[in-house]
Amino acid sequence: MNGYRLVQPRYGATRAGQAVLVYVTEDFTESTRVKADPGKHPDSDVFPVLKLNAVRQFRTGVYDYSLMTSVFARVAPGFAPAKVSFSSQEWCGHVYHHVTPRAGRVAGLFHSYFDGEADGRDDLPLPAGGVFEDALPVLLRAWAGEFVAKGASREVPLLPSLQRARLEHKPLAWTTATISRAAAPANVTVPAGKFDAWRYTVREAGGRETTYDVEAASPYRLLRWTGPGGEVAELLGSDRMAYWQMNGPGGEAARKRFGLKP
Repeated sequence: MNGYRLVQPRYGATRAGQAVLVYVTEDFTESTRVKADPGKHPDSDVFPVLKLNAVRQFRTGVYDYSLMTSVFARVAPGFAPAKVSFSSQEWCGHVYHHVTPRAGRVAGLFHSYFDGEADGRDDLPLPAGGVFEDALPVLLRAWAGEFVAKGASREVPLLPSLQRARLEHKPLAWTTATISRAAAPANVTVPAGKFDAWRYTVREAGGRETTYDVEAASPYRLLRWTGPGGEVAELLGSDRMAYWQMNGPGGEAARKRFGLKP
């Protein structure tokens, strides 16, 4: 559980908010690409994933936004995504989009309250070495080995995040990006404290740039990320907990353990 102080650009202004990144392992089904209930599927249809639920909450004037992206990355060499889903809820309406890589293609489905985006499907190629932007908070933590060597860069096909596609009202399409890693870790100060961190910079074709500061020592937490328009998220706190067991009255007190208010 990782809590962040968030600055989110929206409607031409930066908005104060909070983000939570939840990393948890679970069993997943190959056939339906959802969480597998114990004993319901044959062993051949079940595999473990590392799930990242990335939640953002902020306010635009009088009304609230709540965004959530789920990445289901195979616990296997490379942490390849088996599914990515996104939803947005705000006072004007709600949006949903998911993509599933299968057999060299990326199939997607989306629904929206916006005219022209009500119901649609994606059918994209899955290029060799393709990277999902939504999966970068998993890949750059280096659990599967170094994604980029120290001081090096690699060019990859990049699929922009589902959040970007839906909030910018753009069709999902591959682009290219150069992902660079600093030659040495640098000191980073965030509300959670001071840490040595590796900086990764993602420069896309067209000039868009994001950065990720990843803790140099275990557990390799994502300490800070920045993006266009003044987007910044900084780590408030983190802890390991069985959060799904803390849903009764009084459980909200545990939010302090990862930097959020009860």
